[in-house]
Amino acid sequence: MTDVRTESGTRARTRRAILDAAVDVLTADPAASLGDIATAAGVGRTTVHRYFPERADLLAALSKSAWDQVTEATERARPAEGPAAAALDRLCQEYFDLGRVLMLVFNDPQQYATADWDACSPADQSLLDLVERGHEDGTIDPRLSPLWVQNVLWSMLYSAWQYAQDAQVSRHQALDMCLYSLRKTLRP
Repeated sequence: MTDVRTESGTRARTRRAILDAAVDVLTADPAASLGDIATAAGVGRTTVHRYFPERADLLAALSKSAWDQVTEATERARPAEGPAAAALDRLCQEYFDLGRVLMLVFNDPQQYATADWDACSPADQSLLDLVERGHEDGTIDPRLSPLWVQNVLWSMLYSAWQYAQDAQVSRHQALDMCLYSLRKTLRP
């Protein structure tokens, strides 16, 4: 697989276009071919094969991309700043924007499984620390363990993504319901 850090601007854009198209195509049809993904990306099948020689390489790149996006979203949310409840809202909002790629990964974890998803990452630790801070400042019920809150957050995000799709409500409405539900659930 090509190392993204050494790619030129054009190569990085092409790679990103292939990954974005793969998310859209594989969400609609998990059995879609690399040719289908190439068509959606506006490139030839040989171009896709140059970046991702095998389907497994593309799936691994999608998993890594999702992982990287979670890390970047966590950093943007600044979970260590401000009141814990406000930081958790920011984190939830940032994660909500990753719905397309995370739904793909979560709906077929065997296809996208990597060791990274199983370990406690810095993003995970930031969330766990945030919950501890919420226990201390009284904004998160101390009877709810950090790991429980982490699972509740991801479950509510998944529900919001699915609700937006199934009920055909706006993303804004789904996010509002997610945040409202999360706040009520975690409040002491």
